[in-house]
Amino acid sequence: MQRKQEMMTIVAQKQLAPRIFQLDLQGELVKEMTRPGQFVHIKVPRADLLLRRPISINQIDHSNETCRLIYRVEGSGTEVFATMKAGEQLDILGPLGNGFDVTTVAAGQTAFIVGGGIGIPPLYELSKQLNEKGVKVIHFLGYASKEVAYYQQEFMALGETHFATDDGSFGAHGNVGRLLSEVLAKGRIPDAVYACGANGMLKAIDYLFPTHPHVYLSLEERMACGIGACYACVCHKKGDTTGAKSVKVCDEGPIFKASEVIL
Repeated sequence: MQRKQEMMTIVAQKQLAPRIFQLDLQGELVKEMTRPGQFVHIKVPRADLLLRRPISINQIDHSNETCRLIYRVEGSGTEVFATMKAGEQLDILGPLGNGFDVTTVAAGQTAFIVGGGIGIPPLYELSKQLNEKGVKVIHFLGYASKEVAYYQQEFMALGETHFATDDGSFGAHGNVGRLLSEVLAKGRIPDAVYACGANGMLKAIDYLFPTHPHVYLSLEERMACGIGACYACVCHKKGDTTGAKSVKVCDEGPIFKASEVIL
């Protein structure tokens, strides 16, 4: 798989929830996108904003050479993206990162897919690909509130889906860790666990599945170069007593086995 750069064309953009936008892009670069969990690095079309912004790939459509990104407006860079219209172009570098490993589960097996907030988007393509393999997917999705919840129907169409919100305005009151604990208490053990979200959520999963051999976590870190050159996004490895061994989230990740990294 090659990392390429292209001026991709915006096909459509719409707002899904407060500060959350869905962006569809078209270009040759889509041919290189195969693994769920990868991301693209986008140049902000403004001269004073030099660093690219990493955004995960939500969906891949090879037949139309389009991909979908879902992002949250956090600062000046994503504010610029949110103002752009169909027909305009963006400088895209990608696909970057290693993506989720879907080869560890087979047809008839069960995968837990766990997401929180803006960590949810890349899990949709993952769930879709697992579905195509005949894997039973069970989703656990957490949001801050009903107001900022999105993509509920899309995930429900792929399989069993449980929701939670911090304020209790939609689904269960609390976080997804609580949802997982309740399901595990009923004796439902998955063949694999895939997760993307805030560090606190990933720590809860690490705690709930301390010895499971197939727990995959997508780490969120601030990135500068996005290609492993600047060492701005490292995390330390488990079992390293010296504290000197680390991995780079952008190119060695962002997906790691829970057994490999310290959260």
